[in-house]
Amino acid sequence: MNIFLSADHHRHDPPFEILDGKTVPYFETPQRVTIILAALQAAGFAPPVTAPPATIAELATVHTPDYLDYLAHAYERWQAAGLRGPVMPSAWPLPGLRVRSDCPQAAAGRYTFDLSAPITAGTFAAARASAGAALAGAAALLQGEQFAYALCRPPGHHAAANLAGGYCYLNNAALAADRLARATATADTTWTLRAPAVAVLDIDYHHGNGTQSIFYERNDVLTVSLHADPAREYPYFLGYADERGAGAGEGYNLNIPLPAGTGDSEYLAALAQALQAIADYGPRYLVVSAGFDTFHADPLGDFELTTAAYRAIGAAIGQLGLPTLIVQEGGYAIEALGTNVATLLDGVISHADE
Repeated sequence: MNIFLSADHHRHDPPFEILDGKTVPYFETPQRVTIILAALQAAGFAPPVTAPPATIAELATVHTPDYLDYLAHAYERWQAAGLRGPVMPSAWPLPGLRVRSDCPQAAAGRYTFDLSAPITAGTFAAARASAGAALAGAAALLQGEQFAYALCRPPGHHAAANLAGGYCYLNNAALAADRLARATATADTTWTLRAPAVAVLDIDYHHGNGTQSIFYERNDVLTVSLHADPAREYPYFLGYADERGAGAGEGYNLNIPLPAGTGDSEYLAALAQALQAIADYGPRYLVVSAGFDTFHADPLGDFELTTAAYRAIGAAIGQLGLPTLIVQEGGYAIEALGTNVATLLDGVISHADE
């Protein structure tokens, strides 16, 4: 399995976030990558390949030009206005309010939907490098590789076309899926629109609201997500079972919300439902948004998965037989994170031909 690394991830290291009304240390730390790399090395995986950062043109296939300009210059504009610390919003242009001001404080509210995506001097460079790792993984599949893993940091599945949030700035999985879908359409004009070229399977504890919104009206990418019920858990405003897509994308979005306390057997049963839906649609490629905050000890989740579950999850994914890119998303139980990642990847490659 090819492993692709975002070398500049350490440049994004905010000092804090605001979680449920409290200022707390930032959970999404550079240490996550160090721990994962050590576990992969110990498990005998090949050394990672450092991917080049994504270009602005590549990012613009999914993200809007104004949003990319904001990410590129938000921190310097914040500093130039005499503001200190990381860029964070304090007001949002909700319905009934007018979007008129371009001052840094207003821009932060316009392009960020929560308080867990602060922007520092190195955030955009880190996010571009993270996106580059995912795009390198997609390129590997297009070149004939069966599996690839993109060790992306910061993660991406909460980032919409023009919004940051949930530790996410650029949607790594969506960028990779879009590249695979476009390549399929270019290479094979007979590819039926009924069968999406790519499926995105999101197994993070939190719903990938950004990924859903990016593809919600498209029928070339099927999005399937297992996650905590948004009626009680972040991101609250998307991720419900009745969200099935719209326009051309109607029927190409599947959400499977799960209750608190979901354990191995319940999760694997839901995963089987998700994988059957993917198999029924018959895509050519699979992109997995792999979050490990479903682990029983994760500080940001309330599922009860064990390490053994990740091998079973990986095995089930591998048995689909699709060229598969696994993109790193969440997972904040630091002590177990590396082992859980290595276990899932080993499950994928060990059971692909069964």
